Parts: sequence; C-alpha cells; structure tokens
Amino acid sequence: MRLDLRKIIEVPGGSVPFEHELDTELLDFPSVTAYKKKPYAKGRVYNEAGILELQGEIDAEMTCICDRCGSSFDLAKVTPLNATIVEEDEGDNPENFVLDGDEIDLDEVLSTCFILDMETKFLCKEDCKGLCPKCGKNLNLGPCGCQKEIDPRFAVLEQLLDK
Repeated sequence: MRLDLRKIIEVPGGSVPFEHELDTELLDFPSVTAYKKKPYAKGRVYNEAGILELQGEIDAEMTCICDRCGSSFDLAKVTPLNATIVEEDEGDNPENFVLDGDEIDLDEVLSTCFILDMETKFLCKEDCKGLCPKCGKNLNLGPCGCQKEIDPRFAVLEQLLDK
C-alpha cells in the first residue's frame, strides 16, 4: 500500500492517519508456524518542524514453536512504530525510510519495523527448561529418569563417595 503524504510534506503540524493489514508472506520466521490474526498496523505520519515521523503500533497474534523444548504456543506481540521518513537516503539507518515522490511504501516500512522488533529466540516461557539431551523428554513436564553423566575427571572422587 502506498501512503500519499503530499498534503503534509510542506505543512508543519499536519498528519495523515493509516490503518493497514500486513501481508504475512513478507514475514517469514522459522519459529512462527501460523498467524492467528494477520498483523494489523495503526498509526499516523506527521510533520514535526519539517521532519516526517511515522508512529503507531502493529498488533499480531501468532502460533510459534519454542526454540528450547519444541512445544507449540501462542504469542501476542505489539510492535511499537517509530520511523523517520526522509527525502534522500542519508546513510544506513534502518529506521529512516526514503520518500518515493510524495508517497511512502507502507508495506516496506511496516514489515521492516516488525522484522527488526522480532525476538531472536522464541520461548514458550522465560524459564523454559528445554529437552533432556539424553532421552529428549520435555523437562517442563517434569524430570526425566536419566542419570547425570559424571565428568570422567571426577570419577575417582565418586568412588570415595561410594565408600
């Protein structure tokens, strides 16, 4: 979707609201198996002293796979939007987006902000215990029956404990 900003480029204090549903094909993450509700963005672009700022948020509901235990879980994510729109490319700042004439490609801005805010690890809960490296049991459901392997360097000390 292209957002026309012609009305506010030369008008300090002016703003243009937007509401847009993101295309999930652009948002491919290995740990996200499905979007329960397509990511939905709402906000505005405003001219503050000649600088165009995009502000708002993206709401998304996803089904994910935990990177530690492999369990499926639901995740509701709110991504804050705060980006600057410039007339010319002023470097490699990922939060700056370049105008295309008097318009901005809203899909590009929103998907970039969403991707940059995405977690690097998807966890079902902050203290997820993961899987047992021996038997593969999910340790969040309880301990497994495996005995801990003893470091061979300490085997002699274990013999002392047995006596």
